[in-house]
Amino acid sequence: MLKSKQLLQQFSKEYAKFTPANFKLKRALIVTKLSRYEFEQLRHPELSPDQLQQKLRDRGTDVEMVLYLHKVHKDFERRVVQSFQDVGCEVKLSSRLEFRSSLSKDVMSWADVIVPVGGDGTFLLSAGRASPLFALSQQKTPIVGFNSDPLRSEGRLMLPKHYSDNPADAVSRIKSGDFKWMHRSRVRTTMLGSNGKIPESTDLFRHTEVKMEQVTTAPEMLDRDMASKYKAKMKRILPYLALNEVFIGEHLSARVSHLQLVLDHQEVVNKTKCSGLCVSTGTGSTSWHTSINRITSRDVDDLLRSLPNSSSKDVMMLRQKAEEIAQRYNQGLLFAPDDPRLCYSIREQICVGVWPSPKTFKERDFVQTVFVKSHCFDANLVIDGSISYPFNDGAKALLEVHPEDALLTIALD
Repeated sequence: MLKSKQLLQQFSKEYAKFTPANFKLKRALIVTKLSRYEFEQLRHPELSPDQLQQKLRDRGTDVEMVLYLHKVHKDFERRVVQSFQDVGCEVKLSSRLEFRSSLSKDVMSWADVIVPVGGDGTFLLSAGRASPLFALSQQKTPIVGFNSDPLRSEGRLMLPKHYSDNPADAVSRIKSGDFKWMHRSRVRTTMLGSNGKIPESTDLFRHTEVKMEQVTTAPEMLDRDMASKYKAKMKRILPYLALNEVFIGEHLSARVSHLQLVLDHQEVVNKTKCSGLCVSTGTGSTSWHTSINRITSRDVDDLLRSLPNSSSKDVMMLRQKAEEIAQRYNQGLLFAPDDPRLCYSIREQICVGVWPSPKTFKERDFVQTVFVKSHCFDANLVIDGSISYPFNDGAKALLEVHPEDALLTIALD
């Protein structure tokens, strides 16, 4: 961990000259979310607006609410665009669908800042395309996000919600250099094998499986120790970095996932049967990581009632604080966005008979690296819930954090 922190500090020093005061904002790429109404329009291009609305009503959809939320987002989108233009900034507007095209790399080289407008999903998409590996360059394009509907969206990755009331204030501060840089660690995924080939990736953002633009990185030979340890000859880094998490598991959620894990290049091979593996960053610790591991006040109360002295005064007092205890525990699951560690979580691990092996294998822990080998039938490796790769029996991957992969974001309080 110390070495990783030192690397991160060294990387930060390289960008020390790139201070907020020296940041020149001239060109902004605004990436806007796809509203529910726009999504339905894309699904039914043959229908007129009246026909589409009737179809939605026949489905039981609250059409008036769908149209209202579409208007809320579009009105806010125009305000953000105008705010950047008012400070003399050239603006290009791109929808989530357009931003996934091959043009995204050209646009990113043009932009000084990428501005997702919507919710965390739009931010994650923008972060994925701002990956130096995806862009096949070492350019660091910073990101700052605006929550277009703070009343209905938590938007943990976006600027604080009060900037949704006044986006011009945020843009003015960015223009004047009155902000802080935040480096968010990301997961690098490296596939290991005998020939350096990687399977085709699939785009899950459209709610259907659409073959992604096959961005590739060059295969490399493994060094002798790694080749011997993991029984592989070649490695190939996937072009997409995970800001939140990498998930590995069977495509059919009802099917058990059979995985082998090696933590921090140790000698122990951990074998598990479960509902999947989630490897999270500090940024992702507020998301799926917490959902998997959180407890409720009911869990605390059930545990306290199971104690032999459950009727004692001390235990009864603790039961009255069950909600507070649960909240403190859940808060402890979070870790800093720039933390160089990963935290893996085994979902619903089978703990009976010979499983897991060894019995001391923890279902959650902090690590520097995770090696995963699949013994699954029809599994996927999914990056930030959007990019999916087949990961079936015999597939191998190494998950780790590299300081140079950190996402550069603009932070305002």
